[in-house]
Amino acid sequence: MQDNAYLKCIDPQCGLEYPIKSTNVQCEKGHLLDVIYKNNPSVKLQEVFYKRRNSQGNIFDESGVWRFRELLNFCQIDTENIEECSKYLVSLDGAEGRQSKPYHMSKAAKFIGILNDNLWLQPEGYNPSGSFKDNGMATAVTHAKLIGAKKIVCASTGNTSASAGMFAANEGIECNVYIPAGQIAPGKLSQAYQFGAQIVEVDGNFDDALKQSLDDVQKNDGYTVNSINPFRIEGQKTIPIRALEYLNWESPDWIVYPGGALGNTTSCGKALMELYDWGWIKKIPRIAVVNSVGASTLADLYNGKFEEEELRWNKGRPNTELITRYYDHLDKEGILPKTKATAIQIGRPTNILKGLRALEFTNGVVTTVSDSEMLDGMSVVGLNGFDCEMASGATVVGIKKLINEDIIKKDDVVVGILTGRQKDAMLPVDYHMNPENKFAKPPKN
Repeated sequence: MQDNAYLKCIDPQCGLEYPIKSTNVQCEKGHLLDVIYKNNPSVKLQEVFYKRRNSQGNIFDESGVWRFRELLNFCQIDTENIEECSKYLVSLDGAEGRQSKPYHMSKAAKFIGILNDNLWLQPEGYNPSGSFKDNGMATAVTHAKLIGAKKIVCASTGNTSASAGMFAANEGIECNVYIPAGQIAPGKLSQAYQFGAQIVEVDGNFDDALKQSLDDVQKNDGYTVNSINPFRIEGQKTIPIRALEYLNWESPDWIVYPGGALGNTTSCGKALMELYDWGWIKKIPRIAVVNSVGASTLADLYNGKFEEEELRWNKGRPNTELITRYYDHLDKEGILPKTKATAIQIGRPTNILKGLRALEFTNGVVTTVSDSEMLDGMSVVGLNGFDCEMASGATVVGIKKLINEDIIKKDDVVVGILTGRQKDAMLPVDYHMNPENKFAKPPKN
């Protein structure tokens, strides 16, 4: 097993490879990296995963991430040896991903205009820190531990800081969090403070904070845990894997995500590519990415709204010069990402090339929704007894928009990912104080 996993550049014309203990997040030519496994896991593992639902006190079987550890065994351990799992795998007592599975939500289905039986919404907000980030942070910090890192570093619009701080506190290592000053919901920022993270405020937006955090890693021997890190992606693969397992490995027609840095798009694409290659699924679900109108980089480029050229992966030959010109255009015009859904307020998605690859593999689509629409989506989820943040509302109204445009058909089976729970207390309060909002329920005197 010691030679099964390695890192490889995603650019087919480059293809540089690195040992699994490398801390590189890019190859020496500046391309992103994938974790690659030489051996194909047996489909018989599906029965093993099902039996692990009865964890019998084993936290790694209880974990919604490590229950599938054979599919992300970059530590190259004996996955049935509890002592090896305890030595190498980082877990919050099995809590990461444990409560995450798809649910029917009838009021959301009615609002969207789809049969209740055809809509599944999967709340990732029931992770310990309140968002999907814990799935990927478990694996990123596992790799940090594997290579002996003493400090993890991230940039964040909120959810990453909470997750990184929690895992760092759990493992007894330092954590530096770079944030765009004044642009993070206090509920998210308070978590990072509570977990003992060192907050570094940056004048600018998330993209500026990420740049400074990566500089910190280079200069001060830290370990980045943003989704540019390929080991973050490994853990986030378990989000669609859990959904597929719950659907008895029968692929839905669509999997829908909000779009920010595109780590989820990347991880979903990688999971589907692997599962299809291994023969675990027969049909490839289509991925739909939902951007905010105010942070619409992927939608603009993918849908040809900039220079009338549709940006594609193009079998590993994307027009990266088009991306550069788009970013130059943003700078020249002073256009900054702006949305109240701060989790997806990102103008330069670090995983845009991996996201394009995922969209090409799945014949995916990209759309945009407004802030007011996202708030409606967030609110109708609440009416089903589930909590989600504003960015997760993008999933709901994105599905509705794509059905209205006849891109998603009304008889399609759709899985939508709700990426986090509500941590900005005033968003729902302000929403319900305005009687003109669709689902508002103002207070009575």
